Amino acid sequence: MAARRISSLISRSLSVSSAFSLSLGKNFNRGKSIHRFSTAAAVEELITPPVQINYTQLLINGQFVDAASGKTFPTFDPRTGEVIANVAEGDAEDINRAVSAARKAFDEGPWPRMSPYERSRILLRFADLAEKHNDELAALETWNNGKPYEQAAKAELPLFVRLFRYYAGWADKIHGLTVPADGPHHVQILHEPIGVTGQIIPWNFPLMMFAWKVGPALACGNTIVLKTAEQTPLTALFVAKLFHEAGLPPGVLNIVSGYGPTAGAALASHMDVDKIAFTGSTDTGKIVQELASKSNLKPVTLELGGKSPFIVCEDADIDQAVELAHFALFFNQGQCCCAGSRTFVHESVYDEFIEKSKARALRRTVGDPFKKGIEQGPQIDPEQFAKVLRYIRSGIESNATLECGGGRIGSKGYFVQPTVFSNVQDDMLIAKDEIFGPVQSILKYKDLDEVIRRANSTRYGLAAGVFTKNINTANTLTRALRVGTVWVNCFDVFDAAIPFGGYKMSGVGREKGIYSLNNYLQVKAVITPLTNPAWL
Repeated sequence: MAARRISSLISRSLSVSSAFSLSLGKNFNRGKSIHRFSTAAAVEELITPPVQINYTQLLINGQFVDAASGKTFPTFDPRTGEVIANVAEGDAEDINRAVSAARKAFDEGPWPRMSPYERSRILLRFADLAEKHNDELAALETWNNGKPYEQAAKAELPLFVRLFRYYAGWADKIHGLTVPADGPHHVQILHEPIGVTGQIIPWNFPLMMFAWKVGPALACGNTIVLKTAEQTPLTALFVAKLFHEAGLPPGVLNIVSGYGPTAGAALASHMDVDKIAFTGSTDTGKIVQELASKSNLKPVTLELGGKSPFIVCEDADIDQAVELAHFALFFNQGQCCCAGSRTFVHESVYDEFIEKSKARALRRTVGDPFKKGIEQGPQIDPEQFAKVLRYIRSGIESNATLECGGGRIGSKGYFVQPTVFSNVQDDMLIAKDEIFGPVQSILKYKDLDEVIRRANSTRYGLAAGVFTKNINTANTLTRALRVGTVWVNCFDVFDAAIPFGGYKMSGVGREKGIYSLNNYLQVKAVITPLTNPAWL
């Protein structure tokens, strides 16, 4: 059900009224468009978030504590750029404290020694508490991140809860093997918890990424030190409190808010951390992997960037393809690692697709994400906002055709106009780089061989979308595309059981599903001799 909720946002968006009025001109190239976006939605009086902020300290060994340095840093409302709260700024000393607590909880505490069934019950109690606080958590996520409240409350929080119930179900089903040997020996294969795990999560889906990492690690019996993104520390601290209400022993889950070069680097390079998991940019992922290898050669899983192709075939229903491609790119303000950010359209339907994609972008509602019916909120912070606008300028300067959008909305906060480029070429930066914003680049292709070659000509390999009525075409593309996920006639269908991860520089390993458990287990072979066995 949770997976379908995200996809259902596509169909619901068709009925949302437009927030834009426009006057179309004929020359959209090189920024000379004269269509006008209404900024009313973005500059209207903002709704006061219906939630209080109660947790701004670090969580170490079951207690909320100040940073050792006493420092704090501000976290902001991306709707306005104003400070929401000041949060404890953890650094290397705090990472040391958190790792010590996690190590003691693993080596001496009850968590890995608890029956898997009891671990499962604690995870289920936590899921029930998170479900009870659904609206409060969704409001906090929207306030700190800028995503639409309806998306957080109706799609992401239910899937967050589902993920923990899914991993609660796995806790007492993780087992080893007994294997035959060529000789009189009894051989057991044990699957053991890996130990103290370090986890670093991003700002675009704070709660979802928390669940992707914390769920399997706890189900396997590990302890955790988790560093939040500095932009979005608030919801992780809230749910950590709920975990302790559910009965999680002290020291099993520790939360450190802080910056990457200080707290993140200290965690990745810590000699007493047994495993590191990171979600974020490819460039930062390289740093995390290097720090892990230069310290104690701890294993690393990485879920990194993408430049996912969305391929519209000549037999596609254009209206449906336009809506799905729009969703694939603009969902979550375009701040999605698997966004369909290279829209490849067959030449026979290209012109029609462009006109309808432009019209759909102009109907997209942008404004206060707490307001009902809003499809797009602000970008996360001024740095990401400026980055998106730089890429838009790059597209214009590269002679891509700016069909609509191209600027900011309003003078406050980090709202960007939904932007569509046509006549995009493979060598343009907007076709190569991960923009992470509401910028749709639409490219033309002639045949399957060409689009397969071009779609695979990237350093990334996270996901892809295929839109066709022909099963043979779908089968050809799904096997030829070098990516970890292919959505056929759908996009962004996420489910607790479906593994997610990338090829090439989009990452190492898989998250979610049964495959994620392997990230948090060690395999041990135990061999004992058999004397006069009745059978082998």
